[in-house]
Amino acid sequence: MKGTAADADVIVVGAGPTGLMLAGELRLGGARVVVIEKLAAPTGQSRGLGFTARAMEVFDERGLLPRFGQGETLATSPMGHFGGAQFDFTVLEDAHFGARGIPQGETEAVLEGWAVELGADVRRGWEFLSLADGFLDGDHAEITVRTPEGTEQRLRAAYLVAADGGASRVRRAAGFEFPGTDATQGMYLADVTGCALRPRFLGERLNNGMVMAAPLAEGVDRIIVCPDGTPAHDRERTVTFEEVAAAWQAITGEDISHGGADWVSSFTNATRQASAYRRGRVFVAGDAAHIHLPAGGQGLSAGVQDAANLGWKLAAVVRGDAPGALLDTYHAERWPVGRRLLANTRAQGVVFLGGAESDPLRELFSELVRYDDVKRHLAGAVSHLDIRYDLGAGEDAHPLVGRRMPPRPLVDADGGQHRVAQLLRTGRAVLLDLADDAGVRRAAAGHLGRLDVHTVSAKPVDGPDVLAGAGALLVRPDGYVAWAGGFARGLTAALERWLGPAAP
Repeated sequence: MKGTAADADVIVVGAGPTGLMLAGELRLGGARVVVIEKLAAPTGQSRGLGFTARAMEVFDERGLLPRFGQGETLATSPMGHFGGAQFDFTVLEDAHFGARGIPQGETEAVLEGWAVELGADVRRGWEFLSLADGFLDGDHAEITVRTPEGTEQRLRAAYLVAADGGASRVRRAAGFEFPGTDATQGMYLADVTGCALRPRFLGERLNNGMVMAAPLAEGVDRIIVCPDGTPAHDRERTVTFEEVAAAWQAITGEDISHGGADWVSSFTNATRQASAYRRGRVFVAGDAAHIHLPAGGQGLSAGVQDAANLGWKLAAVVRGDAPGALLDTYHAERWPVGRRLLANTRAQGVVFLGGAESDPLRELFSELVRYDDVKRHLAGAVSHLDIRYDLGAGEDAHPLVGRRMPPRPLVDADGGQHRVAQLLRTGRAVLLDLADDAGVRRAAAGHLGRLDVHTVSAKPVDGPDVLAGAGALLVRPDGYVAWAGGFARGLTAALERWLGPAAP
């Protein structure tokens, strides 16, 4: 067994959407990253079929949307649901449900291509085996892996990130607590062929369970089968198409056994969240940090946002620009988001999957979603558009602080138009000087290597002026507003908190 002094600044275990997004973010910030993945090749399975509006915005900030083959604007839907109770997102400004019909395999291919182009070292067929002691209070994390050749090798880095799914071996090796509720119900997921099923986009509750069906391609349908009273599956057990077909027939009375399946899988309603997202030099992200009932593509999208939050912070600390305390803000910001995610998916599970005892609840939700205030609340929750990080800015802070910078058109002195997402593609923070204030630009002078400054004006749009009172805004690399004000007062402290001490 051999080892090296430092193989990377960060090792990421897991090459799913979370791990690959994180790898790209780290490289964009200048950190050396190695991604190890047990699978020798991507599965190519569709699994997740799109992502929420907030994840779509993350991809837009990095210029990735055109790579999905549909141009800058992906197919989105104004309609969503909460536990099967349908509503539209037009009650929220700038809102939609997110991108639809994009197989997870395509999302992973886009993210891996981007990360590799930026210089990420993605090693497939490499299996995590163990984590050495010392990661809690030492200056590095060291793991043992099995290579594709079957040999064992040690890898060492300043930090290690577990992005290896709900059954994360890294999370267990690092001693993270993972409390929550055990699975009580087993369900099936499959892409079936040759069955010509009637679409059931929002699911259909029948006497023995709930089923969903949606066409994916010519002759291919995605189905979800949720039989009432089915015990939770053993995650290690192989599920067969025959088993899925039998469950489908038991609920619907339809025989699909003459067809086939591109792939089949099972899942449960287990709900768990790591009690902390960091232990020493090890972090958890995506499904390694939180597992829940699949509902509206929130799992993939939350993992992508975990990566977008953590990546720039790790890179800044690795570069030596920011103090190590910046990394503690990852847990402080993302853990409450994960907790709320688990709450909304558990609630949807009760409404969606409950038997006859849940009929009154379903009826009540159908009534409640007729009210705009209820729709705004539910739409914000399942789209993640209502996220506001507690940045400790105080009660007098501008209402945008902690929220994502809204997509307002920006115009420079030459008349050129810009979008905030375009300005963030460097992976650096952005300071928007909306009042042509020399004091603001002077305050930012010591951070110009880590910050892009743009003197622009914001074009008015219909509706409330969310930028009112903000002569300048500091937007973090992940798109969230860290500071907003009418003058430079407070800007220096915000710059030092998020970007580190000013350069001489």
